[in-house]
Amino acid sequence: MLNMFEVIETNHMIEHERLDVRTITMGISLLDCCDRDLEALNEKIYNKITATARDLVSTGEAIARDFGVPIVNKRISVTPVGLVGGCACKTPEDFVSVAMTLDKAAKEVGVNFLGGYSALVSKGMTTADENLIRSIPMALARTERVCSSVNVGSTKTGLNMDAVRLMGEIVKETAKATRDQDSLGCAKLVVFCNAPDDNPFMAGAFHGVTEADTIINVGVSGPGVVREALKQARGENFEVLCETIKKTAFKITRVGQLVAQEASKRLGVPFGIIDLSLAPTPAVGDSVADILEEIGLERVGAPGTTAALAMLNDQVKKGGVMASSYVGGLSGAFIPVSEDQGMIDAVSMGALTLEKLEAMTCVCSVGLDMIAIPGDTTPSTIAGIIADEAAIGMINQKTTAVRVIPVAGKKVGDTVEFGGLLGYAPIMPVNQYSCEKFVTRGGRIPAPIHSFKN
Repeated sequence: MLNMFEVIETNHMIEHERLDVRTITMGISLLDCCDRDLEALNEKIYNKITATARDLVSTGEAIARDFGVPIVNKRISVTPVGLVGGCACKTPEDFVSVAMTLDKAAKEVGVNFLGGYSALVSKGMTTADENLIRSIPMALARTERVCSSVNVGSTKTGLNMDAVRLMGEIVKETAKATRDQDSLGCAKLVVFCNAPDDNPFMAGAFHGVTEADTIINVGVSGPGVVREALKQARGENFEVLCETIKKTAFKITRVGQLVAQEASKRLGVPFGIIDLSLAPTPAVGDSVADILEEIGLERVGAPGTTAALAMLNDQVKKGGVMASSYVGGLSGAFIPVSEDQGMIDAVSMGALTLEKLEAMTCVCSVGLDMIAIPGDTTPSTIAGIIADEAAIGMINQKTTAVRVIPVAGKKVGDTVEFGGLLGYAPIMPVNQYSCEKFVTRGGRIPAPIHSFKN
């Protein structure tokens, strides 16, 4: 139960510290839509999504009005399409037709993004998986709201280097296919290691096969709330600092729990998880970088940055799990460069490099996220970046991801504007030495020894 003090405190966080529910994401299983006929498959998918999610947006808006809590996005995640379309889709073009059906359904119900145009290939690729992956550039060029993800590794299976190499090519092709939009398609494509089944955040959301037929997952964000709380702890030791972060994360998660339970009740859909992720936006005062600088760094990227981020991430998780029994997804701190004004400033000043960002991903919740790189970056170099990040996830038993954007026609020193929550970004330099002989060896990097626990 919320008491009056909590209500007043929550109102203050909303009005002055940019607290919001970043997304209500409805997960929908499409396994019962499988069909050998492509036309029938598309019809089943469209009908199920539009029937199941028809009240999602209106319900989210009603909850926002009734409780006074901003709910920024309403989204859908579906079963990985590589699993659903295997019988009917014989070519990449067949999968593109499914992507267009998903886009049509997303527009019909009014959500801003739909995730799950995905393949799970951590150990090997079926023909259907490969066809879906090869269709991604065309699919993202022809759709507006569809998001795609590919899981290329896990702690249990190792890294599928054939998939890593292929994704280097696909990222580059997607950039080319959407070059008239500053390669925006790459902002809707993420490559994972250890992808979670219940992530409500795009572009990596999909509805895991172990989930119920329909589920509600909620993602809460509040970098501004944490930063304001830390201002009261200036000059204090780490014990006070950690307690402040934990208590603040608890309060933020309680808001998400309230919204999730109400959405579940009104929609008649089971509540899945709360994802407490400090997800920044380009707005001033809504930055993870600002939190790290409030902790004591002159600029993000300075020595101590990785330690500060590790502490922040851990305390956010500790506070969240005390507020809800069902914390899941990614939960922690995101460091998407283009979506965080503090990160953008640090890159522009030369304080933050790609190599430092990679080190930070060892302790944050995602990985190399929304990073714009030169358009002439080779597919093998992109594959090498993916392999490095996936190896961090595999060895450390955590989720890592890569969402890099080789912006066609842009070079280091240029800036690219994506707009909205995706923000803008300076083009970051990439190591020019080749890794082609490494990424083209083929096969699989074995799972680490600590994976064998059964």
